[in-house]
Amino acid sequence: MSDDKVSRSTNRPRPLTASHLARWPLPATASEADKELRGHVLVVGGSAEIPGAALLAATAALRAGAGKLTMAVPQCVAQGLALAMPEARVIGLGEVRSGAISPSEAGRLASLGDEVSAVVIGPGMVGEAQTVQFVRELLPHFQNSVIVLDAYAMSAAQGMRFAQPIAMTPHCGEMAHLTGDSKEQVVANPLEFARSAADLWGACIALKGADTYLAEPRGAAYRYKGGTPGLAISGSGDTLAGIIAGLAARGTPTLQACAWGVVLHALAGRTLARRQGPLGFLARELADQIPRLLAAHSCPRPHSANGGTRAARSYGSGRDV
Repeated sequence: MSDDKVSRSTNRPRPLTASHLARWPLPATASEADKELRGHVLVVGGSAEIPGAALLAATAALRAGAGKLTMAVPQCVAQGLALAMPEARVIGLGEVRSGAISPSEAGRLASLGDEVSAVVIGPGMVGEAQTVQFVRELLPHFQNSVIVLDAYAMSAAQGMRFAQPIAMTPHCGEMAHLTGDSKEQVVANPLEFARSAADLWGACIALKGADTYLAEPRGAAYRYKGGTPGLAISGSGDTLAGIIAGLAARGTPTLQACAWGVVLHALAGRTLARRQGPLGFLARELADQIPRLLAAHSCPRPHSANGGTRAARSYGSGRDV
């Protein structure tokens, strides 16, 4: 990114804490509501080498309260993931020789466009070029869904500005790769990189690190300082992406879903750190903490009669922390 973009604003980000979430409540779900009202999440990811990443994201989406789950994964791992996640419909997608999902398979998911509230794309996918092509083929079919891009799928942002609600969850190394800057530059100016990326790509950015910075296009920015070293572990980012998608599927606007996701993810890490020690807990254990944390920190607002998809299309929440 150019120096003028990185230095465009000196405004400090707003602090984001667990106590603030009480003033930024999630959409409530009526006690008689069925699974349709709580939203449908599609997780697209996995590979022969990293099948578990899609499983982590899918589990987290359900733990965050989504009502339905579909997984679209390479054919070679579809049966295993179907057995590992009996709650999901699993669609096997064709692969190219490298093991990447074939970009031509994007059209097979088009029929889900009218029913899916949130889509996670990227966990465990291999082949950056093929993944970018796949993402760009897939996005037009999901104009009414919140899209969470992770891993190689984030590279689809390069050279374009999105026209639909997008959340991206890069760490500093991934942001450096996406922008062409050094990791040291990103570490030195995380807030401005998050803001500039949000403006440039038209996406809600959660730039992960010891402190996590959130930014929405031409809008608010937040800083969360409650991370723990144990979260720096394989699969942690896949879990965060799934939490954000699960919240978005329930009707939570994109920025708010990112904010809640970041805080819940961090609180889950802190809970495990207290119980098991600061290092050594597993990413697969994070999602199990989410329902209890949601119950402890939620003060729900009335649910929109429009349901999850429409409510989740905006970046803002209508309320501020």
